[in-house]
Amino acid sequence: MKYIQNHLKKTGLLAIACSCMLQLQAQEDSVQTIAIKSRGLQRVGNTFESTWIIDNQTVIVPLKHTLQFDINHRFGTMEKGYSDFLGLYAPSNIRIGLGYTPINNLMIGVGFTKERLLWDANLKYAILKQNKQKNIPVSVTYFGNIAMDTRTKENFVYNTDRLSFFHQLMVARKITRDFSAQASISMSHFNRVEGYVKPNGEIAGKTKNTHLAVSLLGRYKVSDAFAFIANYDQPLTQHPTNNPNPNLSFGVEIATPLHAFQVFVGNYKWMVPQYNNVMNTNNYTDGKFLIGFNITRLLDMKEESLKDMMFKRKKKH
Repeated sequence: MKYIQNHLKKTGLLAIACSCMLQLQAQEDSVQTIAIKSRGLQRVGNTFESTWIIDNQTVIVPLKHTLQFDINHRFGTMEKGYSDFLGLYAPSNIRIGLGYTPINNLMIGVGFTKERLLWDANLKYAILKQNKQKNIPVSVTYFGNIAMDTRTKENFVYNTDRLSFFHQLMVARKITRDFSAQASISMSHFNRVEGYVKPNGEIAGKTKNTHLAVSLLGRYKVSDAFAFIANYDQPLTQHPTNNPNPNLSFGVEIATPLHAFQVFVGNYKWMVPQYNNVMNTNNYTDGKFLIGFNITRLLDMKEESLKDMMFKRKKKH
């Protein structure tokens, strides 16, 4: 009997502790939601929920003083089937990135990719934002980056051979309440490309140094938190050899005001865009698809001050 009483006492204490924790979490979530709304980070009505749609940047630039943390992951291709469990146990590629919006409409960031030990520094600027009241029918954003291959010097003749560049102009429109679309044109440039020897003994590049491409992407919202997403990338430049394959990808997105999680199937394994556009060897007509996911976390750097302000208001009341 005494054992049962002690057990019930412990169970009761555990239930009270859990209740308190849930209440505190609910209060914190409530404060966070108020802070988000007061800072304008609530994404309802935005063209897209995230700065990413699968392999491409979107026109979205987070608000001033927002810090963004990215994790991009691509598993191996699926063509081996069960032997590497649809590529989940095959060699994967990962990128970790960090971005910050110091002023309105401008985001700067840095990232590190596992494959080729790539460091990239990027910049994103919102030139126009769709606004019905101001008769602005579309959003226009520029995105650019510089990437450095930091493998050992044996892979390069000159240090400048490590560098590659990317420029992209994006035009997007929220067509209906639930459907948004974006079209982009991009230019990729590599200081060094792989060479081969012609029959006459002349050394030539297997690909050109500069490459043009276009992309189309879209999102259809099923609910406030759930959406279907897709994108297509088409190379434009014809190279002497080693022409890259286009990319076809589709998946789903689950988003909250501060998080976005995307899981999808596609052909691109690189997360640095110039490498995706120029070096994609995965052909979707051969079934060379892979599974990937993106995770984005936004941090409002002024959130704490807003919490303090709301706490003071509560105290006064």
